[in-house]
Amino acid sequence: MIMASRENTRSWRAIAILLILAGTIVLGGCATKLRELMPTPKIYPLPAAQTIFDEVPPERRKSNVDLLYITDRAPEEDPEAELPYGQQRSRFLVFGSVDVALLPRMDWKDLQRYSLSDPRDEQIVLEVGAVKELGRYPMEPYPLQADATGLRRDPDTLAAHRRANKALQAEVQRRLESAPSKQVMLYVHGFNETFATAAYTAAELCHFFGRVHVCSFFTWPASSTGNPLTSYVSTTESGQYSVGHLKKVIRTLAQTSGVEGIQLLAHSRGTAVLLNAIRELSIEAIAAGQSPAEALKFENWVLMSPDIDKDVASQQLEIFASDPDMITDWTSPHLPKFFRGRFTIYASSEDKALRLSQFLFRSADRVGQLTADDIPEHAQDYYDSVGSIDIIDNDEKRTDRWGHAYFTSNPRVSADLIELVRNGTPPGAPGRRLIRTGKITWKFPKD
Repeated sequence: MIMASRENTRSWRAIAILLILAGTIVLGGCATKLRELMPTPKIYPLPAAQTIFDEVPPERRKSNVDLLYITDRAPEEDPEAELPYGQQRSRFLVFGSVDVALLPRMDWKDLQRYSLSDPRDEQIVLEVGAVKELGRYPMEPYPLQADATGLRRDPDTLAAHRRANKALQAEVQRRLESAPSKQVMLYVHGFNETFATAAYTAAELCHFFGRVHVCSFFTWPASSTGNPLTSYVSTTESGQYSVGHLKKVIRTLAQTSGVEGIQLLAHSRGTAVLLNAIRELSIEAIAAGQSPAEALKFENWVLMSPDIDKDVASQQLEIFASDPDMITDWTSPHLPKFFRGRFTIYASSEDKALRLSQFLFRSADRVGQLTADDIPEHAQDYYDSVGSIDIIDNDEKRTDRWGHAYFTSNPRVSADLIELVRNGTPPGAPGRRLIRTGKITWKFPKD
């Protein structure tokens, strides 16, 4: 892999120090009460996409998006707090519904017209509305009981856990009744995000995916205030804290009757949380003699601007092939399948936020910075042999301040994401007009 030059390292060290002192490091979103709706994806002005909102079920044709949320953020104790959950870690997992309004409120035909327009002649903003907590898992750690033969879980706590599982599954099944795809979209946010900004992004994705999925997001206690440097360090460990909770969520969704698939999307530092959860769940499945793709109903894995060291990510993925002595009941001579669709990484060499992360971690490269030139031929060959792995380089000019949120701010990237998640279109096919730059690498055409 290409190492950052000493000159670039010194330059970014100086910039990082200035930004830390100024308190302006942003590696995720920003905590704002209202946010303008993302630009119209480039797919929508095309004739083939003009009917996408005509296909939305009548009960979903509203000027709001109703989302399922799951969080291990601690509840806000301040009665004046604007949001129900803050940035502290919770000892229990909760779930519920949150209404994200698209303002000004309008009838479906007008919202459809504005959603298809580029540019829009009416500004549409997002606002968090009613938040309703629907269920709560028991406080952790779950109590244990000792007897003559050893330890066991407390029966009352175990019963409460199962009731929470059933309540979450019942809520998913209720939402499945109006979901055309019978799939769950689960979005995991990154650093410097609040409950509100995570909900905004999940709502935008849900809306422009044509509202075909059960739309949900997992929001973990990422820091969004205080000194940016210490805030980022604490966020990194909060992400590790949340891996077990995200595992519990994905497992419960996969075991819900009626769920046909799970679309997993993560941004920035949230990609590390998701990738670790996937890895641990996959080990569980393989140890039970099951294919993760089928046991966990994984459709697409999508990592957007992933804030992970490239070597760490490689090790986490390659261990399944490189540790043949892993204790398992997997008896096939062939490796198990991990996803049904594709494993897609959106990267950009123009991502200024990841350059700062690269400096802070002393990392050679973050996954979200990779281009075809950064991936040697043997690595291209290796991942090509796995199949259905794509790294898409967005080398265009930045469409947001830090070049880190281009999956919503860049209409070409969001259009490509829609084709992948909604339609399952492979790269290079009609609808995803990407240019191949290597066996697993792609870029957007210049025209």
